[in-house]
Amino acid sequence: MSEGVATEILTTHILDLAADGKRLDGRGPDEYRPVSVEPGFVVTADGSALARLGDTAVLAGIKLEPGKPFPDTPNAGVLTTNAELIPLSSPVFEPGPPQPGAIEVSRVVDRAIRAAETIDLTRLVVTPGEKTWVCYVDMHVLDHGGNLIDAASLAALTALTHATVPAKRFEVGESDYPLDVQHFPVECTYVRLGDTIVVDPTFDEEGAAQGRLTVATDETGRVVAMQKGLVGAFSPDDVKEVVRRSFAHGDRLRAIARGSPA
Repeated sequence: MSEGVATEILTTHILDLAADGKRLDGRGPDEYRPVSVEPGFVVTADGSALARLGDTAVLAGIKLEPGKPFPDTPNAGVLTTNAELIPLSSPVFEPGPPQPGAIEVSRVVDRAIRAAETIDLTRLVVTPGEKTWVCYVDMHVLDHGGNLIDAASLAALTALTHATVPAKRFEVGESDYPLDVQHFPVECTYVRLGDTIVVDPTFDEEGAAQGRLTVATDETGRVVAMQKGLVGAFSPDDVKEVVRRSFAHGDRLRAIARGSPA
């Protein structure tokens, strides 16, 4: 049997299950896979976390170092977000320049962090117009089992929440201090499978999906960002329902990122 035929059969099976409110792994449409985070996974980083959604694993690392602010924002620090899709994590990834998938993951996670004002960038300034802290958020996909955006978002948020500014090491202060994280955005991703919308899609479900929608919410009850992906449409009622579901999931995922019981 050719790969194309096998893929078509699997897609049909996934869509048939979804029509009955079922999924390949036994979950319901509004159920996440097991979620876990491990902060401090890389001891040499200024902050780090390994996030797992089922068999998807993303490692995020935070690096802070002194640098110059941008000329147009002399009174603000610098935040840079990057995602790496490591070929070892999936046969669909290839070595070389950043792939579109990596660019999308980094941009969607970056948008939520910035829109929620997770970090007050003005507080990273050391000397206005001359010196500021540059915060690098690097995300590495270790295992791709689907829904990279949510796993990367959770890893990045956890790493930021547990990050330390190395002021003493760079002689910018007498002692290190925790990074001031003010808001906690969480991204929840859904895909359309026929007439059913499911959360936390697996790799195979993403291949069968007719549309993807990611909603980022924070602890204050705001929708801070939204991203539409893949081909396919969501009605206004679909979007309202997805947002409602995102607030409930966001509260639980936020608690995990901040170190509270799930």
